[in-house]
Amino acid sequence: MRGGQSLAEALESLLAQWSEQTGIAVETWALPGTDVPSRVSGGVMETMREALSNVERHSRAKTVSVAVTTGPSGLRLTVSDDGQGLPDGRTGRGIARMRAAFAELGGSLSVKGAPGEGTTVSGVIPRRR
Repeated sequence: MRGGQSLAEALESLLAQWSEQTGIAVETWALPGTDVPSRVSGGVMETMREALSNVERHSRAKTVSVAVTTGPSGLRLTVSDDGQGLPDGRTGRGIARMRAAFAELGGSLSVKGAPGEGTTVSGVIPRRR
């Protein structure tokens, strides 16, 4: 990350700025406690920016919950909002970009939402052996 910033620090900064700009509350459940390879950090940051942009533009959410964790199996990302959910399961270019960013790193990403029940973006990037 920029200037030796860890992924956790970069995420904290992004989430604080975004919440201040949008007025949408952010609940941070977990951030990575260990170093993450820069390629993975870049993909996570790109995906997080896109997920937050989607929340701001489409969800009408009041709160977003974020968890990014690392463990023996790899990295997990979850972004959930309490907004209006995905209308009839449609996904757009932003979701395609998030999926592509995770796929490039050998991972996968899913987006689930139900009308009136919010949306959850979940991604996994396996640890390289």
